[in-house]
Amino acid sequence: MRTLLVALLVSVPLLAGADDNFLIRGATVHPVSGPEMKDGSVLVRDGKIVGIGHNLSSPRGTRVIEGKGLHVYPGMINSATELGLAEINSIRESVDTGEIGDFNPQLRAEVAVNPSSEHIPVTRANGITTAIVLPMGAGRGEGPPRSGNTRESMITGQAALVHLDGWTWEEMDVKKSAGMAMRFPIVPSPPRRFGDGPPNLARYSYADSKKAYEAQVRDLRQFFEQSRRYQKAKAAKPAGFKIDLKYEAMLPVLENKTPLVVLANRERAIGDAIKFADEQKVKLVIANPKELGKAGAEMKARGVPAILGPTLALPEQDDDPYDAAYSLPNEFYKAGVKFAFGSFDNEFARNVPYQAATAAAFGLPREEALKSVTINAAQIWGMGDKIGSIEEGKWADLVITDGDPLEAKTQIKQLFIKGKNVDLDSKHKRLYEKYLNRP
Repeated sequence: MRTLLVALLVSVPLLAGADDNFLIRGATVHPVSGPEMKDGSVLVRDGKIVGIGHNLSSPRGTRVIEGKGLHVYPGMINSATELGLAEINSIRESVDTGEIGDFNPQLRAEVAVNPSSEHIPVTRANGITTAIVLPMGAGRGEGPPRSGNTRESMITGQAALVHLDGWTWEEMDVKKSAGMAMRFPIVPSPPRRFGDGPPNLARYSYADSKKAYEAQVRDLRQFFEQSRRYQKAKAAKPAGFKIDLKYEAMLPVLENKTPLVVLANRERAIGDAIKFADEQKVKLVIANPKELGKAGAEMKARGVPAILGPTLALPEQDDDPYDAAYSLPNEFYKAGVKFAFGSFDNEFARNVPYQAATAAAFGLPREEALKSVTINAAQIWGMGDKIGSIEEGKWADLVITDGDPLEAKTQIKQLFIKGKNVDLDSKHKRLYEKYLNRP
């Protein structure tokens, strides 16, 4: 009896591990990193892709998934969300995106992620397997500098790259510190958003705004200088050296291991951010740009990528073309700037493939649209060797569909994260079924 119990205990992990060993056979495989493969196969072992091709053989007992008439794509990536940090924006207790203080680089978005958030399965059910979680609303629109303790933080914390499945944030982890989120100071112009009516000039004083801007830039430079002094002091290993969490968190940025993810909506703000990054000799990612202009040449020359916001948006200014947001991704593509897409919210995080689709309808090549939510995003966040395409050695983040995942009519049939078949149930689906079957 004792021998039988030991045998059962030993066999349980083996049975559980078999779930991430399978062969998808006979599907059209879209590796993204290469041409599509009709009647192809993908072999997965221990959660990693170990084979791609035609008529692959698999070890005896491997689960076979018939893919005839279906398509296999790499899991998509949303490169800017607050998933797990905010549930209902109007309910304060469910929002964990605000901290006081100008500089909070020690804050890690990952540890605050709620794995039980309803936004996660809703997003996942649309073929998105991975997301960047930005702390403190770092991707929201620009506004005037504010004075005193109420002004928004400039360095808001560490963005995390997470898988959209797991019981804990540790299980969801892909990259703990994928970027340092930052709002670069601006001198705001009077708001003239399309359809908002005439600007309220009385709210703004250019002289006061310029003064606040200069003070913030001065404070920002001083913080970076203090961080470098801390870096040198630590390297010298003096007796009694004390760790400072704020400056410690800045070391990967100063060492070019972690990029600054800078909110810069306008061409001038993009230029200022690039100039600052050059001055500080740090890596840079531009977040949520609304225009490109001459900044495109600078971004290309310095290898600065961008995370583009929603394409399904109204023009920012009254005199902007009606398709300004729709065609912006194609401008970045023509300028030779690598980019990915982010929703910069939770409510519409599931719609990031449709952001890419809209861009494709307004000039962006379809292949580039797909790359922007897969391999481009993975490379921007330094995980191109792990996710973003269907290649041997990468994690099996896979989506099986009945068509193009950028099309709204396409159905997600199965989704795998690190080889695990993830449930596609969500609040949206439950509500749909509930009201579909009402008496």
